[in-house]
Amino acid sequence: MTANLDMIKKVYEGFAGKVEHARTLLGRPLTYAEKILYTHLWELPTVAPARGKDYCDLAPDRVAMQDATAQMALLQFMSAGKKEAAVPSTVHCDHLIQAQTGAVEDLNRANNDNKEVYDFLESVSSKYGIGFWKPGAGIIHQVVLENYAFPGGMMIGTDSHTPNAGGLGMIAIGVGGADAVDVMAGMAWELKWPKLIGVKLTGKLNGWTSPKDVILKLAGILTVKGGTGAIVEYFGEGTEAISCTGKGTICNMGAEIGATTSLFPYDAKMAAYLKSTDRADLAELANKHANELKADADVASNPEKYFDEIIEINLDELEPHINGPFTPDLAWPISKMKEAAKANNYPEKLSVALIGSCTNSSYEDIDRSTNIARQALAVGLKAKSQFTITPGSEQVRATIERDGQLETLTELGGVILANACGPCIGMWKRMDVKTGERNTIITSFNRNFAKRNDGNPDTLAFVASPEIVTALAIAGSITFNPLTDELVNEKGEKVKLQAPVGDELPSRGFDQGENGFVSPAEDGGSVEVKVAPTSDRLQLLEPFTPWDGNDPEGLPVLLKAKGKCTTDHISMAGPWLKYRGHLDNISNNMFIGAINAYTGEPGKVKNVFSGVTSSVPDVAREYKAAGINWVVVGDENYGEGSSREHAALEPRHLGGRAIIVKSFARIHETNLKKQGMLPLTFANPADYDKVREDDRVSIIGLKEFAPGKQLTLLLKHSDGTTDECKLNHTFNERQFEWFKAGSALNLIAAGA
Repeated sequence: MTANLDMIKKVYEGFAGKVEHARTLLGRPLTYAEKILYTHLWELPTVAPARGKDYCDLAPDRVAMQDATAQMALLQFMSAGKKEAAVPSTVHCDHLIQAQTGAVEDLNRANNDNKEVYDFLESVSSKYGIGFWKPGAGIIHQVVLENYAFPGGMMIGTDSHTPNAGGLGMIAIGVGGADAVDVMAGMAWELKWPKLIGVKLTGKLNGWTSPKDVILKLAGILTVKGGTGAIVEYFGEGTEAISCTGKGTICNMGAEIGATTSLFPYDAKMAAYLKSTDRADLAELANKHANELKADADVASNPEKYFDEIIEINLDELEPHINGPFTPDLAWPISKMKEAAKANNYPEKLSVALIGSCTNSSYEDIDRSTNIARQALAVGLKAKSQFTITPGSEQVRATIERDGQLETLTELGGVILANACGPCIGMWKRMDVKTGERNTIITSFNRNFAKRNDGNPDTLAFVASPEIVTALAIAGSITFNPLTDELVNEKGEKVKLQAPVGDELPSRGFDQGENGFVSPAEDGGSVEVKVAPTSDRLQLLEPFTPWDGNDPEGLPVLLKAKGKCTTDHISMAGPWLKYRGHLDNISNNMFIGAINAYTGEPGKVKNVFSGVTSSVPDVAREYKAAGINWVVVGDENYGEGSSREHAALEPRHLGGRAIIVKSFARIHETNLKKQGMLPLTFANPADYDKVREDDRVSIIGLKEFAPGKQLTLLLKHSDGTTDECKLNHTFNERQFEWFKAGSALNLIAAGA
């Protein structure tokens, strides 16, 4: 039985009428993304929003939060003055389980080490009418796909890979916790009306090629920022042959091209998945609205009339890809990997191969990988590298245990990890190499930034499909090409692996395994939220100070960051995840991974008043103690990666006023605005070079704020000279009210 079916019925009841209103407004047919956007506007529009320009108020159907981000989101929600969440909402405990020895031991250790955090999350969920998924129940995106995603719906989630639900035809967008608070508080959620990128899929996947290769190929085309501000909508006959979970994989990793979200049209593959996951009632309902749960007919025939950019991928010709290292858009067709490794001196020996994660842990993924493992075992081969398997959910784990895949993968040499994120987000206690030891790993995950998986900057992490990862684990080499190369078994015989086959869905249905869901209390008024005053992991929030009405003047530059500065660089995960509910403690990791443009050294800056070089958070605290605010200067696509709002909260907490960069990643720019920061961009990116280490910075023009009106950056250099630079911003009037109030949450609390 489908959860929240009454809510879904209401969405469908109004869907066709709102779509027709939008067709009349625009005077043309609609893409599928446009249909969902228009049916979820807070109010029916009288003027069509301009893509990439106008901000619009939306009404998402639900909210999902993972445990690392839920802590801060719910601490903020507690301050909003509301009695319960206004829309169906869930918390999923998947990020705090460290991979070390295996599923059972790792889960037991997590339950012990994180008890106070889990108790807090369960109690606050119970109080405010929020569903709670216990540790071990699964990774948020897989659990959402199995239980909550529905065609034509809209959800937001406090994780950048929330778009995974696009595999079930849903607009699902990664956001910061403050955005989630807006929606749970019953308020409109604001989004800049996205541009549309159309990806036409022709042909059909075959052989070693998998859905993962579609997005790996696309990442190579669009790069990590090519999708910024856009929804990627897939269309064409090629979509119909891709499984629902395969579509989810493609949408999940759309976060790696900066896309607002990605989605596929509703089809028979989605209906089959709904039925297999005990949602036949929803499949029947969606089938009745199937004509509206896809783009209008003319879109496929004349896509140039509807999309801002069109990319075509022929699945018949698509080759398996391996992307990396250090960035998910460095795309190598597998036939070019030997050449790439030689040219770039990549260590060919594979130390660890990892399959699973929220991106690739479906029944189909595991079954195709198991097919390869069976082939290898039959000819006397086992994994040469370390090999780990992370099921995406308890339902997937229980089913592949029942159907024998886990036994086969273990026999090959695999280690089964907990149903959690683990190594994908740095929760991996790796013991086979030391920090600083150059080595190669390959994963079926989504991100591969330096230090992302194991904290070692010299680990070269590559991303591929689970099938390719499994084959390379058997070969023990990053340059092995299973399409052409042979292996030698223990008898000295040459053997060749055949292209894998596997079932999309289990023939006997899913085994749900242990029930990990806890319903909220019927009456939350009597529930006590558990936060110990002495805790070093949880801390109730204090409101940020409102703007004093003056232009910031004479501020020091805390850091000028050079090159890639992701949310991992700004606020690392891994061991720091334990402090996600304690703003002051986690602020000790602020910018410790960012590269100082003046020295080339990570995580250290000079206190311009004392001349002493220390860690970035230490210098920030010194400035804060002296009552001195500061700014940070950054490079292109600043804040790419996770939806981690701690990367905005920490600078605000330690005295930051503005982040001035060449360009922003979407989620991070919004997160900064929500926390009362000024995210600004150089009108001329070359002005980045004018900022000196000992400058005093003033930002002029806030008193005369207007949307689209430039501000001025005045740089006073220590030699007495000055420079002026024009700064752009994307604030509208409402967002500037967040800045004036000190944060968006301050406004919500004042209204309550």
